[in-house]
Amino acid sequence: MTSRPARPAITTRPAATRRRPLDDAPALMRLRTRQLLLAASLGRERHLGRAAAELGISQPAATRLLQELEETLGARLFERNARGMTPTAAGEVLVRYARQVLNDFGATRRELAALAAGLHGTLRVGSVPSALPPLLAPALARFKAQHARVAVAIEVDTSDVMLERLARGEVELMLGRLVEGHHDDEHEALPVLDEPQVAVARASHPLLAAAQDSPPPLRELARWSWVVQPPGSPQAGRFMAMMREAGVHRRIDITETASTVATTALLEASDMLAVMPASLAAHYASLGVLRTLPVALPLRVPDIQLVWRRSREFSPPAAAFRDEVLAQAAAARGTAD
Repeated sequence: MTSRPARPAITTRPAATRRRPLDDAPALMRLRTRQLLLAASLGRERHLGRAAAELGISQPAATRLLQELEETLGARLFERNARGMTPTAAGEVLVRYARQVLNDFGATRRELAALAAGLHGTLRVGSVPSALPPLLAPALARFKAQHARVAVAIEVDTSDVMLERLARGEVELMLGRLVEGHHDDEHEALPVLDEPQVAVARASHPLLAAAQDSPPPLRELARWSWVVQPPGSPQAGRFMAMMREAGVHRRIDITETASTVATTALLEASDMLAVMPASLAAHYASLGVLRTLPVALPLRVPDIQLVWRRSREFSPPAAAFRDEVLAQAAAARGTAD
């Protein structure tokens, strides 16, 4: 009897590494909308059962979708643990992509709805508070005068928050500053506003009467409570450095907030002081809310920039608004000169 040759042992590998990842076009053709919806839901819920319920499918169906997605991309995307599922490093990348796709689709639907209603698209802009009076407001007023049927949404927050919204496609461009972790190779950033920082207080602050005759030194101002932007903002670090250089080494009573509304409310209700860009302080002074202290602050912050993602094409409204902001910035520089 002739013996058969022994068969080689069969080794199995995880589905995510069984085959070489596909090239972009074939992989994109295999991706399914439900897989991206599942990835986005898993990123939020961190639990397969809840994600499946959110999509209205069974848990076994969700498991199959995830396995097919991992096989297509050639990477393990989620790890099971006692509490549910946690994205791997590759999973975090995919979740971010899935959210971006869903945000873009939502924006497309809104633009289509606007066109159906007789409008001409949607403009989504982000801004730090200090850019509102000198740049965004006048540029937007001229923009709306020419494009009255464009729906406009404005988000106001600190630069780090706005950059995250820009990355997710929630805004198309922003007025703010590039911060740590966000680089020129990913963003286009044009300087559009450089202005001095000033100290402000409520209109009836006791310092104002005395300061007219003899401006108080910084060491004296350090005795008062201050409202300052949170750590990580350009203003916060420079404020503390300014006080140290003035010889102030005691602990300063500081309340942190990025909200201009909260800042003005705190100043109106107390004897606190705050730092603001000169144009923003002038805006509130014109309303009779605040006044600028006659003190020269040796505090400089980086220019405000007009920022957008290099990898994204502008919608027609965003392109037109970008030109309006740049024109406003040029006009403001011309006036200053």
